[in-house]
Amino acid sequence: MSVEWKSRTRLVDEVVDVIRDRIYEGTYPPGAPIRQEQLAAELNVSRTPLREALRMLEREGLVKVAPGRGLRVVTADLPALLAAYEAREMVDGLAARLVARRARPEHHDELERILEQQRAAFDPWRPSEYTVGNVLFHRRLIELSENEYVIGQLPLVRMTSQVFTPLKLIDEQRAASAVVEHGQIVAAIAAGDTEESERLARAHIRATIESLERRLRDGESVA
Repeated sequence: MSVEWKSRTRLVDEVVDVIRDRIYEGTYPPGAPIRQEQLAAELNVSRTPLREALRMLEREGLVKVAPGRGLRVVTADLPALLAAYEAREMVDGLAARLVARRARPEHHDELERILEQQRAAFDPWRPSEYTVGNVLFHRRLIELSENEYVIGQLPLVRMTSQVFTPLKLIDEQRAASAVVEHGQIVAAIAAGDTEESERLARAHIRATIESLERRLRDGESVA
């Protein structure tokens, strides 16, 4: 399908946005080859802006050159996924602390609406909708920190939650616990309790880290 571009001056940024969204949505799944000639024709762009867009996506960690296999969407083994979540523990904890420092009512209301969206994904259980709400919750938590350096870590959130974690690995029971934990984080933020907000946010990510560590010890894989 041909894509119609809004602005030639922002062409590279627009190409990046399109490819990034397709990776997040699973149109280009983990490990999928990126064939530049085919992609340039599909997106109706020349090879020059496409190459620049792919370089930007490579810097974000979404695509990489695999030796002997060309450019591909990233894949993650358990050690890589574990390392990513270890970074997220720090990022999410700091974000929650910074949001709690301001404790604005509109922030609480927005996060509660996202929680309602997540709860609705359990009756019946729809892991894809849960994932959308989960990514949105953590994305908004980071954005509401209003700290540009924390916000700069947003690709890590979507990469761990959407690219690195297949839907088949999302356990309904753990997802339900995660939504309860989200609610506790929101309550601490609303109370303006910076230390508790950070503690809860870090503990929330730590639960995933501990699960990954167990799977690593048991010799499991992501696939």
